[in-house]
Amino acid sequence: MDFTGKVAIVTGAGSGIGKAIAIDLASRGCDVAVCGRRLEPVQETAADIAAAGRKSMAASVDVSSGESVAAFVADVMKAFGRIDILVNNAGVTRDNLLIRMSEEEWDDVLSTNLKGAFLLSKAVARPMMKQRSGAIVNISSIVALTGNPGQCNYSASKAGLLAMTKSLAKELASRNIRVNAVAPGFVVSRMTDALPEDLRQTMLSQIPAGRFGEPSDIAKAVAFLAGDDASYITGQVLSVNGGMVM
Repeated sequence: MDFTGKVAIVTGAGSGIGKAIAIDLASRGCDVAVCGRRLEPVQETAADIAAAGRKSMAASVDVSSGESVAAFVADVMKAFGRIDILVNNAGVTRDNLLIRMSEEEWDDVLSTNLKGAFLLSKAVARPMMKQRSGAIVNISSIVALTGNPGQCNYSASKAGLLAMTKSLAKELASRNIRVNAVAPGFVVSRMTDALPEDLRQTMLSQIPAGRFGEPSDIAKAVAFLAGDDASYITGQVLSVNGGMVM
């Protein structure tokens, strides 16, 4: 998949899955603008992209703020002149049982994970419509399909993202803009590395593939959905979970 001449935005790109997606797209020839709440981590990602020979820019963006998102997208258009790919990866967790969950814990998660994707998608839709091409990939989660105790807010945000994906795909298809989602399962992270070994083994026993996913597994799925090989795929959810949910 050759992305030479294309420009991507990846949110939540300071570490983990977001960083892997940004670097993978750059390795395929894409120029990539990255953002996150904290500037330093996304600056490191941008430096890695530049070291790979691609153009990049990094910004601190509050994806739950329409003003912050609009300013960022305007800066990307000014720097690169176009936007071909948007990857809505920014996300937070505020885990708690529903009876103990505060309104703030609910609002924080929904504002970042779902409203953030809405604001970014809305901001890039206009330039994509003008150029009559584009691809949006939303990063959901396995819990959107299964639910998870203690994550009513997170599960709701990720399930809402799937519904938004399908609705937006129908709205934008006539302008040659595709909208799809990836739903990762358990992926190697600082969180999984810190789990007690017995809990890790319990989690692994639920995965037919016998291993946790790697950030690169998600990045490759995103690259496929963002690329020309998926030109007839829109409104779909690609589950990348080692067979845990079928």
